[in-house]
Amino acid sequence: MSSRDPMRPAGVFRQDVQSMHAYAIQPSAGMVKLDAMENPHRLPPELQEELGRRLGALALNRYPGERTNQLREALAAHAGMPAGFDIMLGNGSDELISLIAMACDVPGAAILAPVPGFVMYAMSAQLQGLKFIGVPLTADFELDEEAMLNAIAEQLPAVIYIAYPNNPTANLWDDAVVEKIVEAAPGLVVIDEAYQPFSSRSYIDRIARHDHVLLMRTMSKFGLAGVRIGYMMGPKALIEQVDKVRPPYNVSVLNCEAALFALGHQDVFAAQAQDIRNQRTVIQAVLQAVPGVKSWPSDANMILVRVPDAQKTFDAMKSHGVLVKNVSKMHPLLANCLRLTVGTAAENAQMLAALQASL
Repeated sequence: MSSRDPMRPAGVFRQDVQSMHAYAIQPSAGMVKLDAMENPHRLPPELQEELGRRLGALALNRYPGERTNQLREALAAHAGMPAGFDIMLGNGSDELISLIAMACDVPGAAILAPVPGFVMYAMSAQLQGLKFIGVPLTADFELDEEAMLNAIAEQLPAVIYIAYPNNPTANLWDDAVVEKIVEAAPGLVVIDEAYQPFSSRSYIDRIARHDHVLLMRTMSKFGLAGVRIGYMMGPKALIEQVDKVRPPYNVSVLNCEAALFALGHQDVFAAQAQDIRNQRTVIQAVLQAVPGVKSWPSDANMILVRVPDAQKTFDAMKSHGVLVKNVSKMHPLLANCLRLTVGTAAENAQMLAALQASL
């Protein structure tokens, strides 16, 4: 007989973890995939060959080294990072969000964000054992200024997330309200610009006014979702503290080199982003004429729509070979809402046809 503790294996896991659900990825084989806000464009064949040669020549037997710092410098230049600021890298923005929760896990700390919003803000807080405070948006998905300011005054959150634009609602919020929130914050404010390539505004021009604001971006929406590179800029004193909890070598040499390669061909990716913005306009115009569908303005590569029956429409679109995201159960404000990713012209035509056939 074993002398080990008779505790069943499951008993070693935290109770809150056991009650959670893992992040679900929808099967998409053989479908028009418009559920995850990915750039639909692939690299041109000649760039695929060039990238393959660069990746094949890497020293995969060595840990990542100085090349990572070169990527930091290239991203700082690409973003127009202010003088005196610093930049750190993450394995996607998800890792940066987790590192912020870890670094700010002091007794009584809380994380606050408008809801509905990016699920990782709440999940990172929960995994770190922090309190998450979700402040509902208005019915039209605008910031509730009074509710936000009251929650900040009452809860004194260590971290406030402002997605700019927001996911899944795709809209930019009123800058005057955003500034009031930033000024009222007792701790850090993280401006999450994941969808910056498709947005009409950026906070980068205002970040230098504050010593408590971090600006987070990702190369996923730039066109490299599979490469998993997130980056965060802010005052050196703040970045230094968060960087202390970053795992060593968190960005692989393959990811790093692919990102540097992409930054060397920014014109290609800028043209792709412009095409996506143009296609977004086409989709929005069509949606305006579809009976029974309400859509909201978008500054991202997705469009939020409300239909009479989200589950029925989602299932029917899937039967037509088009996969979108049913967000109707994420929050009461999203009742009967679907999130449509902007794809290529051909994909969007298929998506709109499937939507209209499924209502």
